[in-house]
Amino acid sequence: MSVVEYREYSVLMSVYHKEKPEYLKQAIESIQAQTFQTNDFVLVCDGPLNDGLDAIIAKKQQEMGETLNVVRLAKNGGLGNALNEGIKHCKNELVARMDSDDISAADRCEKQVKLFKKNPELDITSGALLEFVTSPDQITGGRTIPCSNDEIIRYSRKRCPFNHPCVMFKKSAVEFAGGYQEKYHLFEDYYLWIRMLQNACKAQNLPDVLLYMRTPTDMYLRRGGTAYAKVMLRFHWWVYKSGWASLADFCTGAVPHALVCVMPNKLRKIIYQVIH
Repeated sequence: MSVVEYREYSVLMSVYHKEKPEYLKQAIESIQAQTFQTNDFVLVCDGPLNDGLDAIIAKKQQEMGETLNVVRLAKNGGLGNALNEGIKHCKNELVARMDSDDISAADRCEKQVKLFKKNPELDITSGALLEFVTSPDQITGGRTIPCSNDEIIRYSRKRCPFNHPCVMFKKSAVEFAGGYQEKYHLFEDYYLWIRMLQNACKAQNLPDVLLYMRTPTDMYLRRGGTAYAKVMLRFHWWVYKSGWASLADFCTGAVPHALVCVMPNKLRKIIYQVIH
């Protein structure tokens, strides 16, 4: 039997009333099963929850004691707002993001903490993920990302260079960049990463699979439509106007992406799976 080691890092998770209690339970338990145990799990309740979710949280508070810090917001303000509130409560410099319906690999946080220890100048890291619908034993897709700092910078000019659900970052670097901002709906994370990179933050991703991401059947529907395409184009136009990307990057990255957004859902799903 392996010996569980403890390292000082925080886990940041947000949950809202539409989440399924069994998914939240699995997500929390994947953190409880980490080979490097956290001493600070910040769970932000984004507005009032349902009885099933509250029951899971109450049980986990009994199991985890003071390690589980439940922050309750009076009303639902969106993911970015919830994460900003949660960051304020994180007591460690290293913060591991986690969604309330995903499953972290048991050695995820160990690998990420060790990477920060090996490279003290590092500000943010993520890793590969695998997608599933009902069970992590039945993989339906995945997403790899560039690993080196230079590769991440080049990649970021056209596409998001981190898998947000398994990011670990330095709290101070995120706060200095202004935290999550709602200017571009559904692109709050990408917007933050670009601002951090513009601040010369150091990044490195791991090639390892760190997370199993639950992908509901309507996920690709949410990634499409004219409204989504318009926000995406606005965001990438800002990336260009800020000087981070070239006009060629915009034309060869954002414009084709916008065309994919307005395609039929089935075709869009196939394309996303191919490019990831």
